[in-house]
Amino acid sequence: MICKIRKWELSDAADLAAALSNRKIQDNLRDGLPFPYTEQDGIEFISAMLSADENETFAFAITADNKVVGSIGVFRQGNIHRQTAELGYYVAEEYWGKGIMTEAVKQICEYVFEKSDIIRIYAEPFAYNAASCRVLEKAGFQYEGTLRSNAVKNGKVIDMKMYSLLKAGI
Repeated sequence: MICKIRKWELSDAADLAAALSNRKIQDNLRDGLPFPYTEQDGIEFISAMLSADENETFAFAITADNKVVGSIGVFRQGNIHRQTAELGYYVAEEYWGKGIMTEAVKQICEYVFEKSDIIRIYAEPFAYNAASCRVLEKAGFQYEGTLRSNAVKNGKVIDMKMYSLLKAGI
């Protein structure tokens, strides 16, 4: 299945709300997202992404079948990590296992490395999220180690894994 990443549009809010009003997806994301996720929540998120500094926040909708099926973003870090950025993403459950996320990760990393001075993109999936770890590995990320007892999610202390991709030719 082919997917594309593109800038967000306010009209994407309904598709965004449909994807994020799913506990299975939210169980693999950081806390702070409302549940259920409403169209208004989507409008607020999209507005924030559209007004963000384009050299700090690289946020895109993932599209397939002529609709938004997920979200992907790379977020520049600060201070001594100013040329490092964190990757985050999700895709609607009905699109799991179709290679969409691996393709979207490749597309955004290529874009960020080409359009910015970022030299390292990293991701920290929950250790229990094997599918997310596989996405990163298939997209060329290198496993760097396990961050033990690094988060509390749904009342449980959990490990996270650290993956990174370096800009070619550093």
